[in-house]
Amino acid sequence: MSKSHTFIIVGASQAGGWVAKTLRKEGFDGKILLIGEEPYLPYERPPLSKDALLGKTDLESTFFWQPESYKDDDIDVLLNTRVIEIKRDTQSIICANGDVLNYDKLALTTGARVRCISIPGADLLGVHYLRNMDDTLAIRKSAEKKDTAIIIGGGWIGLECAATLDLLGCKPIVVEASQRLCGRAVTPNISNWMLSFHLNKGVDVRLNMGVERLEGDKFLQKAVLSDGTEISCSIAVVGIGVTPNVELAADSGLEVDNGIVVDDLSRTSDPNIFAAGDVANHPNQTLGRRIRLESWENAMNQGINAGKAMLDKGEAYNEIPWFWSDQFDANIQMIGLPTEWDETVIRGNKSENEFVEFYLKNKLIVGAISINSTRDLRFGKRLMQAEKKVQATQLANTDIKMQSLLKV
Repeated sequence: MSKSHTFIIVGASQAGGWVAKTLRKEGFDGKILLIGEEPYLPYERPPLSKDALLGKTDLESTFFWQPESYKDDDIDVLLNTRVIEIKRDTQSIICANGDVLNYDKLALTTGARVRCISIPGADLLGVHYLRNMDDTLAIRKSAEKKDTAIIIGGGWIGLECAATLDLLGCKPIVVEASQRLCGRAVTPNISNWMLSFHLNKGVDVRLNMGVERLEGDKFLQKAVLSDGTEISCSIAVVGIGVTPNVELAADSGLEVDNGIVVDDLSRTSDPNIFAAGDVANHPNQTLGRRIRLESWENAMNQGINAGKAMLDKGEAYNEIPWFWSDQFDANIQMIGLPTEWDETVIRGNKSENEFVEFYLKNKLIVGAISINSTRDLRFGKRLMQAEKKVQATQLANTDIKMQSLLKV
C-alpha cells in the first residue's frame, strides 16, 4: 500500500483502536483516520460496571493506549464526530457536520447500543443504562444516596451492577422477566448457582417478574412490578441487552443480519469495507455456525484480524468464544457457546464457589463455565482447541492435572 492510500475506521472502540494499531504494526504507511462519536479515546468497557462504578478507576486508566501513542503512530483521531452516510460508489463517508472524507478501505467498528424499555416513567431522572463512561459516572452519582436500586434485567450487566451497587451501600433488587438468571448465556445449572450466590450475598432477586411502570415527579421515586408490588427507589439500572449498530452499513446496501455480515477475513459484502467487534456477524468454524460476539477478547482479536485483512495479510478468524464477569468475590469465565451436550462434568467444589462445569459431546469439550477456577478453564480451552477426547471421570478427578490430559 502506498502513502497515498487512506484507511478510515468508523468507531473509536476497542475493535477500532486495534484495527488502527494493527495497520501501523503491519507496515501500512498511508493515512489512518479513527472516528468516534464519544469524546473519549478507545477505552475498556468491562470496568464500567465494576471498578469504574466503584470509583477505583478513572477514565485515563481505562484507555487502551495513552493519548500520545496515537501521535507517535501517526494515527489521526476525530472524536465527537458522527458519520451519517457511506457512499460506496465514490468510496467516501459523510459526517454529521457536512465533512466528506474519501477512503481507499473502510472499517466499521460501530459496536452496539443498549435496548431501551418502553414503560411509563422510563424517562425519569434516576433511570440509567450502562454502555459508556458517562453512564457509569451518572449511576455512581445516583448511588451516593445509598438507596434502593431496581435492576431491570438479570443478565451479565444487571448482575454486575447489582453486586457493585451493593458494595456502594445501595440495596439492589434484580427484576428478571424470565424464570432464571442469564438465561440466554448460561445453562440452568449455572443459573441456579448464580441465584443462590446472589441471594446469599443479600441481593433481592425477583424472577418471572416485570416492571409495569416507574413513578416520580421528575425524579424516580417508585417502581411498580407486574404483580402490583410497589417499591420505593431512587435508582433504576436497565440491562436488557444491546442492539448492533448496523444502520450505517444497512443504508449503504451492505448485507446485515443480526450485525454486519462478514466472512472469516472480517470482510463485508463490499471488498473494500471490513467490520469487527460487537457489530460483526462472522462465521465460526469451531462452532459450525455464524455468531456475533459481545466480548472483550473478540473485540481485540477481530480488530487485529480486520487490520491485517485490510492489508491482504489476513488469516481465517476462528476463535473459541471467551467471556468473563466479576460479581462480588466470584470471577466467572465461560468458553464456547454450547447448544447441545450429552454429559455435564463438575470439577472442583461447587459449595465453596471454586469449580468448573464442563459440557461434553461425544467425549469432546464443547463448552465450560468456571467459578474462581481460571487455571482449569484455561487448560479446558486448550483441550477444546485440540479437539482432544476426554473421559468425564478424568475431568472430575481433581487429582488428575488438567495439563496431563493434553498429552493423552
